[in-house]
Amino acid sequence: MFSKKALAIGSAMALSVTLAACSSDSDSQDGGQDTAVEKSLSVGVPSGWDEGIVVSHMMAIALEEQGYTVDLTDADIGVVFTSIASGDMDLLFDAWLPLTHGDYIDQYGDSLEDLGIWYDDAKLTIAVNNDAPITSLAELADNADVFNNEIVGIDAGAGLTQTTENAVIPQYGLEGMNFKISSTAAMLAELDSAMASGDDIVVTLWTPHWAYGAYDIRDLEDPEGSLGGAEELHTFARDGFAADHPEVAEMIGNFELTAEELSDVENYALNENADQPVEQAIAAWLDENPEVRDRMNLG
Repeated sequence: MFSKKALAIGSAMALSVTLAACSSDSDSQDGGQDTAVEKSLSVGVPSGWDEGIVVSHMMAIALEEQGYTVDLTDADIGVVFTSIASGDMDLLFDAWLPLTHGDYIDQYGDSLEDLGIWYDDAKLTIAVNNDAPITSLAELADNADVFNNEIVGIDAGAGLTQTTENAVIPQYGLEGMNFKISSTAAMLAELDSAMASGDDIVVTLWTPHWAYGAYDIRDLEDPEGSLGGAEELHTFARDGFAADHPEVAEMIGNFELTAEELSDVENYALNENADQPVEQAIAAWLDENPEVRDRMNLG
């Protein structure tokens, strides 16, 4: 009952092959003109960030249907920002601002184009099983032994990991706890195991996420505000992208998902149908939600 990072990697390879074939057909229909380079896009997908996985595949599927070749590359978020800033990748659909990825924007912002916000109520969280004996991060240090003296985290390059290390842990005196930095897949595996065995567990998480519907969990209160408030999910592109692909940039700038839609597609593709290739599950979800597919039509 948990998403695997490998899904994004394998599905990216399969999707890239499919889209490349479609592009070849399109070229022959256009009289042999070389449109493959013009209509070839590369997307960096942050490892383990499920909203980034689903929206990247949604966009790739929609753009495939409109003649584009899309290459999806699963990578650490820092690698994605570096690659887009250097022009080696075109797009990132999962940049959290102002807090989570703010340092990357400070570092690379002059080499990026902000194409807009597609979701505006994302939050970083620290979550526990619903029957855990505490309700607040302020209580965690005194009850560390209840949670095996550990906080289960995700990958090292994630903004959530940095915020936990640099803000949450010092703010609430959690230096004595073991902060297990792993991956989203590993964190979800531990959450799944703990929930199945009835053990108490504390994990770094974010919302919206399908885990809130799959497990009986809740967020710990953050009275000091160390995790920040609601954040916006932006799409960033390499410098010059909008000039090269104006209709794609315009479509992305107008695109939005509701909280219900985002949670639903995550749960459908990465939880309920996790045994299927992710692009296949998302394509099926789009078939059932044509109004979302229509938002990705080019002008």
